Amino acid sequence: MPFEMYMPVRLVWGDGAVNADPGRFSQLGSRCLIVTGKHSAISSGALGDAQRALETAGVAYTLYDGIGQNPLISACHEAGAMARETGAQFILGIGGGSPLDAAKAVAAYASNPQLEASDIYKKIFAHAPLPVALIGTTAGTGSEVTAVSVLTDDATGRKKSISGPAFYAALAFADPKYTYSLDYDFTVSTALDAFAHNIEAWFTPKCGGVLKALAAEGFRLLWPSLTQLKNTGEVPGEATRANLYYGSIYAGMVINNCGTAFPHPVGYILTENCGVPHGKACAAFLPAFLERARRFAPDALTEALSIMGEDFDALLQTLRQLTNLPRFGFSREQAEAYAARWQDEPPLNFKSSPGSLTVAEAAGLLAEV
Repeated sequence: MPFEMYMPVRLVWGDGAVNADPGRFSQLGSRCLIVTGKHSAISSGALGDAQRALETAGVAYTLYDGIGQNPLISACHEAGAMARETGAQFILGIGGGSPLDAAKAVAAYASNPQLEASDIYKKIFAHAPLPVALIGTTAGTGSEVTAVSVLTDDATGRKKSISGPAFYAALAFADPKYTYSLDYDFTVSTALDAFAHNIEAWFTPKCGGVLKALAAEGFRLLWPSLTQLKNTGEVPGEATRANLYYGSIYAGMVINNCGTAFPHPVGYILTENCGVPHGKACAAFLPAFLERARRFAPDALTEALSIMGEDFDALLQTLRQLTNLPRFGFSREQAEAYAARWQDEPPLNFKSSPGSLTVAEAAGLLAEV
């Protein structure tokens, strides 16, 4: 089958990337809205660097810092209104996956005042979203290079992704130093998210050619780093931080074209209902996913294990040790009620999984965690 890759983001990476050429910002406009949360943009130093770059470039800015984890569409809608009120010509998202995903939605709300908050899911825009620049501060989502935004609907409390060409950033900066301030638990969870992206995409039908090469490099960067996190139980040094961050970018490029598999939508249940961080929520279902890969895609599994230099049982042991979640004890009835959301329209992630997961099987997995 033919394979296809598309990733139009201008990616600037390496130490000091944000301030290397401040003129990159002024090419997007003379005024921007910075979209971020309350903490990581400041503690990482990314916000300070961005402000200096904007000031050097002569770009005026306003700060919106109301984005929390699993960003609400209401917060994004509010930020979009602020962007219009302040005359922003582009959006600058700074943070982990939540602020970066939110920035993409804010850009659409900003240029389309007729949109209600829930209209974002329809992806029908009278006007193109404002340009977006992104600065990542975690090594997890790869949102810097994807056309995906995962948002939480206030009305239902459910996470739902939107995607399409309108959600690509125009410009993204990848500097691992902004991840240095993350604590051990957050580092582990985001690293598990990046690894889940890489290994889920590896088994999708679209993963071939250049995409497979990118995924292979993702394994080479991510797996030794995860093994180190398991063995030491300590925050990693700068070299490992860089491997995790760049590994997350490789994985982001792969999922941008291949998508993810069932651990992601099924993992949303643990995040929404049990407060489990996204990366660990996805990783909770990776052992079951890999068992299916051993059954339905043994050659692809053997190749992945060879690249990582790992055997199957050790792979699962490391993932379980890093995930380290209690048993949730959902009853069969609870599991089926959670899975009912997929009954009318099963996610494409199910079909892309080894053996093509059914809704009933998804309920069974939830009953087992």
